[in-house]
This record gives sequence, C-alpha cells and structure tokens, in this order.
Amino acid sequence: MEFVVEHGHPCLPGHFPGRPLVPGVVVLDHVLAAIEAVHGPLGPLRLPQVKFANPLLPGEAASIEIEGAAPRWRFRVLRGVTLVASGEVALA
Repeated sequence: MEFVVEHGHPCLPGHFPGRPLVPGVVVLDHVLAAIEAVHGPLGPLRLPQVKFANPLLPGEAASIEIEGAAPRWRFRVLRGVTLVASGEVALA
C-alpha cells in the first residue's frame, strides 16, 4: 500500500512551523488502514514496538510493508528505499 500526505493536510500546521513533518500518528494510521484493508476491522490494538527512523515530508510517497497474521503483524514504512518507521501491531 502506498500513501501521500498532501501539503494541505490538517495535521501539518504547527508540526513544525517552517519545516512541516508528517506526524508519527498519521503514519501509524496509514499502517493500521493497510492491515485492516487485508484483514478487516481489528478492534483494540497494542503497539508493542514502534521506531521512527527518518522523517516523512508532506508530498512524499511512502509504501507500507506488512508481514504476519493475527494476532501480530510487523510493519515497515519506506520512502523509496529509506526506512521511515518500523514496528509491531498486536491485537489487545
């Protein structure tokens, strides 16, 4: 799954003035949407491990790689070949 957070997205003002970055929570929202697109609604979740390695800027394309199956998935978010974020999502 690929996504782009456009420059006009409401999450960007104030995050950060003069150099906007896509907030980590928005990146994670796309990860959860990618998992639910394949596995359906998940219900309560935990994020036992999440690491943000590099920033994602508005207008940049990112791809999501998902491995695993319920009750635990591993994910990677990439901007080209650059790692943006990685971690695990688990059913609560």
